[in-house]
Amino acid sequence: MAVVTKFVVVREGVEKMTFTSKKEADAYDKMLDIADNLTPFLAESELDIDEVTCEKLSFYLAQHKDLLLSLLKGVVPQQTETTEIKKKTKKADPKNVDTKK
Repeated sequence: MAVVTKFVVVREGVEKMTFTSKKEADAYDKMLDIADNLTPFLAESELDIDEVTCEKLSFYLAQHKDLLLSLLKGVVPQQTETTEIKKKTKKADPKNVDTKK
């Protein structure tokens, strides 16, 4: 019999994701916090986007925060960075993403 330690990220009593390391779980939880903070920021903008799209956009920006920070600093991303993001984005299933606390 094996003993396996799992770290579960829970929001409002709902399990969001399970990890095998605390570091990964903490990073995911922090990313969800960032997405939660971005949602009202985007909702207050002059953009005419619905709530679901706003949450998806917040989640996307939070997932790619390092590249976003570089872009905001005026650094042009390398071609490999943008290619990797496109690959990761296609693999993600936005239908199962819930960024609410």
